[in-house]
Amino acid sequence: MDDLEDHPEYAAYLSPSSTTFEHNSLIRGHHPYLFSATIPDVVKGALTIKMLYDHADRYWREWFPHLPSYGAYVQRLNRLADVFPALLDKLSPAGAPITPTGVADSFPVVLAQQSRRFTAKVAHEVANSGYCPTKKLYYHGVKVHAIGDERPGTLPLPRYLGMTPAGLNDGPVLEQIAPTLTYRNLFADKAYEYLSRQPTLPFTVFTPIRKVQGQTHLDAADRLFSTAVSRVRQPIEALFNWIQEKTGIEAASKVRSSRGLLVHVFGRLVAAMFLLNVLPQSA
Repeated sequence: MDDLEDHPEYAAYLSPSSTTFEHNSLIRGHHPYLFSATIPDVVKGALTIKMLYDHADRYWREWFPHLPSYGAYVQRLNRLADVFPALLDKLSPAGAPITPTGVADSFPVVLAQQSRRFTAKVAHEVANSGYCPTKKLYYHGVKVHAIGDERPGTLPLPRYLGMTPAGLNDGPVLEQIAPTLTYRNLFADKAYEYLSRQPTLPFTVFTPIRKVQGQTHLDAADRLFSTAVSRVRQPIEALFNWIQEKTGIEAASKVRSSRGLLVHVFGRLVAAMFLLNVLPQSA
């Protein structure tokens, strides 16, 4: 475990992401246990940083004799927040998609909800107020956006996982990364509906049919179409439920800083993708 810094892939890929902190004596030499203790413990069900620390302190102390106090552990982990997106990128599949069909959606990560969102002051650099229609929830926080390969009969394979403020609409995120996607068709919910009429995208977007103003119900053909689209995109909802079940990512009320939010979101996404792509038998 303590040889992680000597691993060639760490030196080539992850270490540059943390070079900002290399000269800080609080960080030097502690990268290995931060990664070695964080990811496996999330995989094993430790859903908060305190649970991660307590588990490492109780069971892994022999492996990490220099494990600091809880406060110092959190401080050091937050200072390495930029490494987790790089690690997530490393764990994401590369190359052509396994199918010509993609699915897209987002889910909330909640710092404060309902009336408390008006007074929330945490992570204003990266979070703001938004609404999740699926959960009928007003909240202060961020969204995690996912785009991945449809895999009939199992969970989608995420190729893009990103984070935006809660108030940003889903469509512009997809438009921004569309040139990098090689799908022929992409299935999404009604938030992406305007993109189904966008001829400049490199793929065709399919969403359920929206009712027009004054329309009380869809005709039979539109209902059948909407049901078919929903059936294709339903597995991405199952993916989100699975990520939440494994990592508890949506509940972030204990987060106290922007860097802490990055660790919360991307650390849990790394753990989920490690399970899904590296240890699929455990997924």
